[in-house]
Amino acid sequence: MPYIRESIITTVNEAGEVHIAPLGIIAEGEGWVIAPFRPSATLDNLSKRPVAVASYIDDVRIFAGCLTGRKDWPVVPVEGCPVPRLSAALAHSVLEVAEVQEHELRPRFRCRVAAEETHAPFTGFNRAKAAVLELAILVSRLHMLPREKIEAEIGYLTIAVEKTAGPEEREAWDWLMARVDAHFSDAGES
Repeated sequence: MPYIRESIITTVNEAGEVHIAPLGIIAEGEGWVIAPFRPSATLDNLSKRPVAVASYIDDVRIFAGCLTGRKDWPVVPVEGCPVPRLSAALAHSVLEVAEVQEHELRPRFRCRVAAEETHAPFTGFNRAKAAVLELAILVSRLHMLPREKIEAEIGYLTIAVEKTAGPEEREAWDWLMARVDAHFSDAGES
């Protein structure tokens, strides 16, 4: 199995508008692979402007927010790069597309690291942050997973949230759980 780093990817479209998306980037040699599913703004943006910034963060509200319609997170310019990074980034990598491997469902953009910078110390995750991140991944796959699997995972993850969450983790958890509840309501699975 490959090493995957959960990050927030910023890209820009031809008009210069920033798109923010949570995405696990895949380690490959000295670089990273960005593999967005079709259709996606990240895929469209990379196809037209082949550079992205991977922001490494510890505020799980950003992951949760991106999956629940809260995508208005502050960004700041990156020197020498047309794509900004999240202002909340502890560190970032500028990723330039070196090669594209086409695929009908999930093209792979093989990227070289053009620049990296650290902005703040990483002081560690508590268990609730990790649980929120796992719930965010589940939410991104609600349409692909059976209800029983989702409920079992949530049952386990809830333990960490109840024991270790601070206000930010609880807020992120609540956003994601509202999304799960809405999904089951929309599917008529109350």
